Amino acid sequence: MRLPVIFTLQAAWLSLCQTMQHYQSTWGHYDMCKSQVYTEEGLTWDYMACQPESADMTKFLKVTLDPPNITCGDPPETYCALENPYMCNNECDAATEELAHPPELMFDNEGRNPTTFWQSTSWRKHPKPLLVNITISWNKTIELTDDIVITFESGRPEQMMLEKSLDYGRTWQPYQFYATDCLDAFTMEPKTVLDLSQNTLLDIICTEDYSRGYVWKNDKMVRFEIKDRFALFAGPKLHNMASLYGQLDTTKNLRDFFTVTDLRLRLLRPATGATGVDENNLSRYFYAISDIKVNGRCKCNLHANSCIYDKEKLSCECEHNTTGPDCGRCKRNYQGRAWSPGSYLPIPKGTANICVPNNIVPVNCECFAHSNRCSYIELLNTVICVSCKHNTRGQHCQLCRLGYYRNASAELDDEKVCIDCNCNPFGSESDRCNGTGFCKCKEGTTGAKCHECLPGYLWDNGCKSRVCDNELQRCQNGGVCLNNLRCQCPAGFSGLLCEKPRCENEAGGCGDPDSGQAALSPTAALSLLLPPALALTPLLLGDVHWPTLL
Repeated sequence: MRLPVIFTLQAAWLSLCQTMQHYQSTWGHYDMCKSQVYTEEGLTWDYMACQPESADMTKFLKVTLDPPNITCGDPPETYCALENPYMCNNECDAATEELAHPPELMFDNEGRNPTTFWQSTSWRKHPKPLLVNITISWNKTIELTDDIVITFESGRPEQMMLEKSLDYGRTWQPYQFYATDCLDAFTMEPKTVLDLSQNTLLDIICTEDYSRGYVWKNDKMVRFEIKDRFALFAGPKLHNMASLYGQLDTTKNLRDFFTVTDLRLRLLRPATGATGVDENNLSRYFYAISDIKVNGRCKCNLHANSCIYDKEKLSCECEHNTTGPDCGRCKRNYQGRAWSPGSYLPIPKGTANICVPNNIVPVNCECFAHSNRCSYIELLNTVICVSCKHNTRGQHCQLCRLGYYRNASAELDDEKVCIDCNCNPFGSESDRCNGTGFCKCKEGTTGAKCHECLPGYLWDNGCKSRVCDNELQRCQNGGVCLNNLRCQCPAGFSGLLCEKPRCENEAGGCGDPDSGQAALSPTAALSLLLPPALALTPLLLGDVHWPTLL
């Protein structure tokens, strides 16, 4: 007997769905948001963890450089090879297409011959540091799924940092440090990702693995190792992704570690080779990058399985009655319970956390035990908690007050769910921090609480930039550098670096030419009576130079 066509199609569809579910269980990942299955009630949707597929995210980024005029070619320059100072036949000219090296060449399709790359100006202002910031922005929250790989056409930098932002570039935190000598460059012990464990995965490390100066065949790449960190939970060959997803489900800080809105590459010192800087041939020293790879997916809080790029902007196609660029809230009239991200684990172990209509779940006072009073807002057709305690705030007391952040190890109803940011008052711009406890630091300051100094700065109720350095002998005319903060000048000289003679007379000296003794000006005499920190910067007031605080 011949079967009806519709029954055959339903059977085939059921078989396909079952096969898909089998592979999802086998693979351990759940990129499909929902699928139709045939039940006793007929065809119905089966929800599971919901996230877009991983993709090459460099197709959607915007890149900016600081300083903006750091790209070579304006004016044209000729460059020498680092390993051969007599080979000086490389040209950069922004006005000639085949000789120009603009920033977009860091993200073009490789495989061309010759290789295309971005290139900086040379280190012509040595000994002033050659510093470049390369900022990559998506205007969207991104989850990294593979290693970040930077391929240098020049020698790999001797010092550099990779930083991340979770708030669209408003604040930054270090991701990884790179140096030929981590102790010297960043006062950090050198480590590799293989030194990390499940308990230390979130540690920020300095590695020396990618900082050899010369461009050998296999020495062009610098990595930020995402997959090696995944492997701490999923195994060496990532065969147990379900274990990783289980950790991501329960550990918010772990999920945030692989999440960014922006990345920033800070190039701090170019490759100089084995013999140090040749000041007579500074055209050997520069930065050049041929490729940057960033693979990831739009973060949709497990409420979308696709992300669209329209009008130069990425946005999630939200499911589960959610809305917003990251599906981060419930649609209007679907606030029957508080919004929550979906689960990485498939149903029934996990939950899609679908937003439900207001009339399905009775409106109640859901405040996670931080308040017992609610108020109904008719205009918004919603209920909000009143007078949230335990440093919480929000419609359901589910957020932390400004100056506090979420304790990832505590449940939402825990009295200690919100932790004091504890930002250092001298090193941070305010007492507020981001969702992972990182404070917004002042210039020269770093660390989660802004209590440490970046290289080149010293702590003195905040991080002060070094004025001098005995090693570089910046103090002039016999001046001595005191604590890397100021130059102590001999009697005949003044100025920040002792570069100015204190006074001159017709005989070419200071003071009364007949007495044979030098006389100090009123300003100089006053500066000798004051503490050193008060004598650095003069402020003109009438005809007298009064010393002012730094």
